Parts: sequence; structure tokens; C-alpha cells
Amino acid sequence: MVSASGRYVVSFNGEIYNFIRLRKELEASRYPYKGHSDTEVILAAIEYLGTRKAISKLEGMFSLAIWDKKEALLTLARDRAGKKPLYYGWCGKTFLFGSELKALRQHPDFDSTLDRDALGQYLQYGWVSQPHSIYQRIRKLPPGSLLEIHARSNQYSGEPVSFWSAGSVLEQGQSHRFEGSYSDAIGGLDAILHEAVADRMVADVDLGALLSGGIDSSMVVALMQRSSGRPVKTFSIGFWEEKYNEAEYAASVAKYLGTEHHELYITPEQALDVIDLLPAMYDEPFADSSQIPTYLVCKLAHQHVKVVLTGDGGDEQFAGYRRYKNCLKHWQDVSRLPGSVRRVLADITQYMGEKSWEYAAHSANQDQAVPNWTRKMGKVGQRSCNWRARSPQDILSNKFSKCLPIDRFVSGARELDTPLVDSSYWTNLDDPLFAMLHYDYVGYLPDDILVKVDRASMAVSLESRSPLLDHRVLEFAWSLPKEYLFDGRNGKLILRDLLSRYVPRELIDRPKRGFSVPVKEWLVGPLRDWVEALISEQALADQGVFDVHAVRRAWMQHLRGWANHSELMWAILMFQTWWKSQH
Repeated sequence: MVSASGRYVVSFNGEIYNFIRLRKELEASRYPYKGHSDTEVILAAIEYLGTRKAISKLEGMFSLAIWDKKEALLTLARDRAGKKPLYYGWCGKTFLFGSELKALRQHPDFDSTLDRDALGQYLQYGWVSQPHSIYQRIRKLPPGSLLEIHARSNQYSGEPVSFWSAGSVLEQGQSHRFEGSYSDAIGGLDAILHEAVADRMVADVDLGALLSGGIDSSMVVALMQRSSGRPVKTFSIGFWEEKYNEAEYAASVAKYLGTEHHELYITPEQALDVIDLLPAMYDEPFADSSQIPTYLVCKLAHQHVKVVLTGDGGDEQFAGYRRYKNCLKHWQDVSRLPGSVRRVLADITQYMGEKSWEYAAHSANQDQAVPNWTRKMGKVGQRSCNWRARSPQDILSNKFSKCLPIDRFVSGARELDTPLVDSSYWTNLDDPLFAMLHYDYVGYLPDDILVKVDRASMAVSLESRSPLLDHRVLEFAWSLPKEYLFDGRNGKLILRDLLSRYVPRELIDRPKRGFSVPVKEWLVGPLRDWVEALISEQALADQGVFDVHAVRRAWMQHLRGWANHSELMWAILMFQTWWKSQH
């Protein structure tokens, strides 16, 4: 869309939720609107306020490209949380940008050289962390940042700059703490969430919600139903494997709230059918296995609505993950000891783990599970890197990376500067819980959770909106006393207590399961032939990407029960599937 003056051109992917309020703020500009879209309000703001200030005013999910004809200046911008993707890079003398890698790949100058360092880190964590991509020449614009490129620029000019940062929000919240009572805090959170949900319910198409039955999605649905004059349409996915199934909880919440509920139970066969779709859906290797049920629940929802609200963002802001409790315990244990003692313990436990597998690997019957004591020693070895941790973020990083060296499977891979390992991205606050919340907000949330939902929903032309990602929610949550969020054992205390105003506690007071799938069982069961075909010694040798021995060793450890390598193996398999789609 071109601005009224003809100076600015915008290409825009996403939704601006405050565009009506922003349009009222801009009344003094007397901008000659031709319609009522949020895109036109963006242009009006740019004309009146200038590009940088206008971007800082936008509330929503967006990737933007703005061309200033007068200055011959291109500005790229991405929303605060990183809900919408934006890729860019110089390929030869051509500057490419877009919200999908598949679009960039169509350009004749596109450089598809694999970034082996990014691949090594991908296998550690399960996703390619911004600012990198799987391609050497292409980058991801970090959340809450913008990039300016002049027409006369060369490929070495221009670095992203932040217009908003979660770190600044945390520092501000900790220096200006909420001073009201716990009851006041619940009331304040209720008001903020109500407004965030109401903003995202503005739509000229049918609207529903993804409901897992957990605290976050149940909170969103409860507020939606309170604001709606008719039953909200809700959708959930179930598994026949009981320990992974949350559909029954979602159904109970839906029944209590009176929603129009839809559910689908999936089988391993249905999952296998989805796998072939994943490379085109995600554009680069991505290994959060809940991508499968996420796609299927989005597909189910699209049969009934065009827009859904989700509960994404609650765990990272309100301390919902179980790992926070475990990592805090590890950090307390580690930080008591001198560095020299910790280094010795790390070496000893690593050695114990390696020797336990050597014994198990050479035991008589290769088809039998390994002795239980070797499995326990293996776990000790797999946690050895925690003794070298220098911060709570290191402990959390180890939780994701499983203590794998970056070059274990990709020879020569080197560690990249990303929010996962580079402490310059982290907060310097002393409180270990808030340090870990911030780590997840700038690393795990934008590059795993939001990627998973955005690509799965877009693949079926379904728009997903996340009220809990409203920056006002984050600003409020991180200004609260820690004990309002976490009591040392359980998180989301304030969110849980607020939800109890809308849903009986017995429907929500249960251990968190997460949106996981039974990958461990599937890999050694119904998917085993598929696995063996993708990682056979011959296939790996012909491909020439991985260390063949290292991959086969990990697979044997998983098959024999020495270690649960389901996440690692899924990452390798997702890369193999993506690689096949590219060659």
C-alpha cells in the first residue's frame, strides 16, 4: 500500500490490534484515509510521526517492510515478541527479504549454502536460533527490532537496532515493583487480560480458540466466553496414549464454560502423514514434535473458523514450566561449590557416563535393554555440564542442549552467538527465576513456540492470535513480586488464582503435561522403518552432512534404553526430511 503523499510504500504481514486507538491519536495529522484498515493507519503514523516512532507505537504481531522513496531507504521491522517471522540477507549484490524462506528461494540470486554452525546448534536445541537461519547468507530479524538499508548500501552495512526489549521491561519492572496487595494484583491482571483478549476478538470473520485444558488457554477461553454473546468455538487434539492425552481436561473446561467444543484423537499413522508436509510448512529444520498435533488442531479449527486465539506466552511470563523448579535446584547445588571443585566433578561424571555406555554397548545381547545401573550412570554423565555452569541461564541452556557438544554430529561446527548461549543477550539481574524467564522469552518463545504455531496455522490459512503476548501483560507480570508467580514448587500462582474466578479449581489443579507427543514410543514402534531408512549408514554416508558413527551410536543408545534420545533423534529426522525436500 502507498501512503497518501506517495512517499512511503509498505508491505505488511500480521495484525495491529491498537489501530483504532492509534487512528484517534493521529487525528491532528488530518490524514486523508480511503478505508478502515490497520495497514493504512501504519502509513498515516509513518507520515505524521516518522518511521521509527511509528513502529514503536504499533501493538500486535507484524513483519513490516517500509520503503521511503525520498530517502531511498528500506526499513524492516518485527513485532516485540517475534510472533511473525522476517528473513533477510545479501545474496551477491541482491538484498532479499520476506516472511518466508520459500519466497526467498525463488529468487535467482538466492544462495542455499548450508550454515553448518547453525546446524550444529539446531541439533542441540531443536530449532535454528535467531539471528541465524539454516542458510549462511540469510538472517532472521530479532524480535522488537528494525533494520535500515539504503539503496546505496553494500552487503556489509546495516545492523538491527532494538525499538523494544524484554530485558528493559524486566529491569523496569524490578526497579518499579507493583506495590499493591495480592488481591489488587489479581484484579489488575484481570483488567489487562480482558483488554488484551477483547483487542484480539475484533474480527470480521468467524473466530474461535485452541483449548488444551491448561491454565493459559483456559484463561483465554474464559475471558472470550465472558465477552461473547454466544458459545465460543473451541478445538483440541487428543492422543490414544493416556499419559500424553489432555483432551479430556479440555473437554471438561469447555463443558463448564459452555463453549461449542470440537476434538480430534490422532494416531501414529496420521502423524506419519503430516511428516511429509513439515519441510514446506516450516521452511527450515524444526524439531518440536508438538508441531504435528499443532498442525492437526489448526486444520480442525480451520474447518469452522478463520481466526483462533491461543494461550501462548503464559509459561515464559508467569513461570509455568516445571524446568524452573529443577533448574533452580541445580543452580543452588552448583553455586555452593568453588569453580575448581565443579570442574573436577564435571570431568568425573562425564567419564562415568562414557564408561557406562562402553560397558553396555559390549554386553552380550545387543537386542536387550541395557542394565539399569548403566542407564543411571548415563544420566549422571548427561548432566555433567551443569557442574561447569556459571549462571542460571547456563543451567537452563543445558536443559535444552542436553550437554551435547556442538560438533558431536556436525564435524567442525562452531558455537554461534545467539540468545541460547551468548550472555550479552541475557539479563544481569541477580534473581535466578526472572533470569530464566527472560532467557526463555528471548530464546525459546520466539524460535520454538511461536514458530510452531505461526507456521502450522498459516499452512491451513488460519490466523492465530495470542493475548498473553500483549506487551502490557509482560510489563505487569514482570513487575510483580516473585512470590506472586512462583512459590518454590509451582508457578503461575496469580494466573491460577485468577482463573479460579471463572473455572472451578478441580478442573485446573493438576500437573502440567505440555503439548507433547509420544515420540519415544513411536520411534521404536510404528515409525521405526521410517527412522531406519533416513539414518541408515549408507544414507548418512551418501549425504555427507553428519558424522555417521555419532548418529548411529545415538540411535543404538535410544533403542537399547540407555538414554532417551527422542528429542535428538527427532531433530536429526526432521533435518533429513527437510534435506530430502531440498535435493
